[in-house]
Amino acid sequence: GLLFCTEHPFGHLIDTLQILQKYEQALSLVEKLPFCMRVLLESTIRKCDGFYIKTDDVSSILDWQKQQNQAEVAFSPARVLLQDFTGIPAMVDLAAMRDALAKQGVDPNLVNPRCPTDLIVDHSLQIDYSKCAIQGPPSPMDERSSSSSGSHCAGQRPGHRGGCSKASCSDAPSGRSAAVQIENTPLLCPFHLQPVSEPETMIRNQEMELIRNKERLQFFKWCSKAFKNINVVPPDINTVHQLNLEYLCQVVQEGEGFIYPDSVVGTDSHTTMINGLGILGWGVGGIESEAVMLGQPVSLTLPQVIGCKLVGTINPLATSIDIVLGITKHLRQAGIGGKFVEFFGPGVQQLSASDRTTIANMCPEYNATVSFFPVDDITLQHFKHTSTDHTKLVVLEDYLKSIKLFRSYGDQSEEPQYSEVIEMNLSSIVPHVSGPKRPQDRVAVTCMKEDFINCLNEKVGFKGFHISKEKQATRVPFLHEGAEYNLAHGSVVIAAVISCTNNCNPSVMLAAGLLAKKAVEAGLMVKPYIRTSLVPGSGTVTHYLNTSGVLPYLRKLGFEVVGYGCATCVGNTAPLPESVVDAIKQGDLVACGVLSGNRHLEGRLCDCVRANYLASPPLVVAYAIAGTVSINLETEPLGVNSEGKDVYLRDIWPSKEEVNHTEENIVIASMFKELRSRMEKGSTFWNSLESAESALFPWDPKSTYIRCPSFFSKLSKEVCTPQSIEGAYPLLFLGDKVTTDHISPAGSIARVSAAAKYLQSKRLTPREFNSYGARRGNDAVMTRGTFASIKLQNRLIGKTGPKTLHIPSGQTLDVFEAAERYQRDGVPLIILAGKEYGSGSSRDWAAKGPYLLGVRAVIAESFEKIHRNHLVGMGIAPLQFLPGQNADSLELCGKERFTINIPQELIPRQQLIVQTSTGKSFSVMALFENDMDVAFFRHGGILKYVARSLLP
Repeated sequence: GLLFCTEHPFGHLIDTLQILQKYEQALSLVEKLPFCMRVLLESTIRKCDGFYIKTDDVSSILDWQKQQNQAEVAFSPARVLLQDFTGIPAMVDLAAMRDALAKQGVDPNLVNPRCPTDLIVDHSLQIDYSKCAIQGPPSPMDERSSSSSGSHCAGQRPGHRGGCSKASCSDAPSGRSAAVQIENTPLLCPFHLQPVSEPETMIRNQEMELIRNKERLQFFKWCSKAFKNINVVPPDINTVHQLNLEYLCQVVQEGEGFIYPDSVVGTDSHTTMINGLGILGWGVGGIESEAVMLGQPVSLTLPQVIGCKLVGTINPLATSIDIVLGITKHLRQAGIGGKFVEFFGPGVQQLSASDRTTIANMCPEYNATVSFFPVDDITLQHFKHTSTDHTKLVVLEDYLKSIKLFRSYGDQSEEPQYSEVIEMNLSSIVPHVSGPKRPQDRVAVTCMKEDFINCLNEKVGFKGFHISKEKQATRVPFLHEGAEYNLAHGSVVIAAVISCTNNCNPSVMLAAGLLAKKAVEAGLMVKPYIRTSLVPGSGTVTHYLNTSGVLPYLRKLGFEVVGYGCATCVGNTAPLPESVVDAIKQGDLVACGVLSGNRHLEGRLCDCVRANYLASPPLVVAYAIAGTVSINLETEPLGVNSEGKDVYLRDIWPSKEEVNHTEENIVIASMFKELRSRMEKGSTFWNSLESAESALFPWDPKSTYIRCPSFFSKLSKEVCTPQSIEGAYPLLFLGDKVTTDHISPAGSIARVSAAAKYLQSKRLTPREFNSYGARRGNDAVMTRGTFASIKLQNRLIGKTGPKTLHIPSGQTLDVFEAAERYQRDGVPLIILAGKEYGSGSSRDWAAKGPYLLGVRAVIAESFEKIHRNHLVGMGIAPLQFLPGQNADSLELCGKERFTINIPQELIPRQQLIVQTSTGKSFSVMALFENDMDVAFFRHGGILKYVARSLLP
């Protein structure tokens, strides 16, 4: 049986699965709890130790209806999930902690993850090569001439194994018909219909990825050997969110003689996808994840749980992304920030497991913590299709039913009690896109043209570009590869089909492929200057696109697999052709990007692309074919076929029956088995990569990727009492909705930035800069990259850009240079901000960077929750203006000096007095939510707190 020590306060509840049913009376206490609360309850009971997790935590969850939004409880997830952008600083911190403790005489081998941790290297891919496939086959004469010339298909190197070597992309003759039939053979050269080993585009991008990131990969390899309880998945295997869904998730875990519900916290903002499979999980920062890795529980206020009742029948033309964005808008308007959402009702049974994970992923966009779908028959069916062992499935089902974690929609008496119920009719959802600057600004596809024209007319803002009427008809001719084209406002220049995040659903990717197939057969094509790409995110996606026969048609339109990882969404798009960039600048055009991710903030994809739209994969393909977003897809043709006949979207849009039939015949156990085999084998490069064998990492002083950070430089056993912040200057005076992209960019490093100057001083060329995300293991780069966004709007200087005012001298400087001066003079710094400070993707460097710049506090109208946690975790005080107050109402100009009085006996949510050098005084709320937050602040951050716990 499942035995437990007699000291455990809930030891009497532990028993074998076979006789668990005898606790019917005890289990009846939880039947009215939402299912997500039942997962919290089980973990709290099992992990109750009287120190981190107390019996009061269990009582509070059982009394959830009365304790919601009041009681603080501790939660120990089953595992931690890291991606390399946030995983590398976490592991660098642990390596640095080993160094610091070794200097104090402590065995460095004591520093290990105590919670099982998976680190997936998936954010280092950049698109250096794209569109190597040729749009159209050669004529027999072309084949003979190209064969004799010895050129190579898809840009391949001579002698490349397994490749077709008859022609190169540049050899493609012009004027050929686009309506070519492509054979249904896996991985064919589209030029000669001969098999190739891998798409050359993907191979060359992967090679560049490995060369560019060798230092980082060597560090990860050292981590995999030096630390216990961590699993490192090398690059080019899978994206973190897909891997979490397809390989790591268990629903029910086994360990230390127990079976228990799976749960996870992850440093990727898409961790919430896993809630679609009935696995409780949400995103945390790298700082918080390190604490969980080292055995600290996550502290959270018992949330309200909103029941979202789904009714009605799904519109046949609506894809999962339409459903996702419809629910996103519905719940955002409901104001559910910081709450849990749990779905129920008859409409849930219409959603496949893929639909559910798609919906669950978007919960950060409407500020919920999780969007939970309890395990039911559809979930079990999903795991049967993914080669889950039959015996394990039986145990899983029996266990979940025994502890009331299995959802049956047939018995209405099983309905839990929710804080509030919101009803949504699925039949009301119609196809939409989202943009041009924010994911919450949805536009019906039928209204797209009208909306874009309105955006041109409106003043500059979230929905405006302020283009004068006389300039809206501007068309700029340009040459590309010897042919003349025209660009106008609304022209599409980036089109990225991405299967990760909110498009992991096979149906939408298959719909894109089927649409591409019909488009090619109808004689349509994509203009060659459009930067097209296909990032499957998973070998599984490539597998079903390939075996279903649609991949060659996507390649035919230019949507060729460029690799596996996060690329366009995080700004890793190769530069646009110079002729395109020049045309955009010449006409001051509002050029457009269309992608199927869920991040598209202005300037993120490319500096010169001002309008970016999120769309479903088939719509990305459709807009790429049209070449513009200024089109009514219902009434205007996408293009003209070889016979001069107009072709409309309705002519090539695949029916739901077609998509479902293809999905049922493709998404089978074999692909998951093959993918799992690939992940377990790893790559030849990774397996042969050399790394150190020592307990301490051998830091290379010449490295520009991995550097020992200074977080532990003054580590002592004693804890200082909180000190008041006296005479601080504002480093920045910011407005509303400052995102983590503004605070800590993840994309390319600008040539004129402070980070670029540092890298140039290390004798690196701009081509070798890589991205901020890739250099998160180097605090010198990341500190200089803090507030380096070109879109930063700082009221101290009155214009956008990574600059600020050094108030004592009156000079305008790079933010880093100004902070350096303040630190040299011993002056503390604060930041003034508006509403929703720190929104967007979870990034620990958005708190670590300001900390190393010398920022001691941020005073804002409101904070994004995860970023608030990060600030606390780095020892920065998140201070909130009182309701009805802000910098403008208090008549702050931002050039005053601020003194913040912090009492030695600081308590959660205490009001503090702020005094300015001009004689003003006002109160702020210290957003320390619990005693643990206060403890982290007193210790100078969570890293020092954990390190001190290991000192003798």
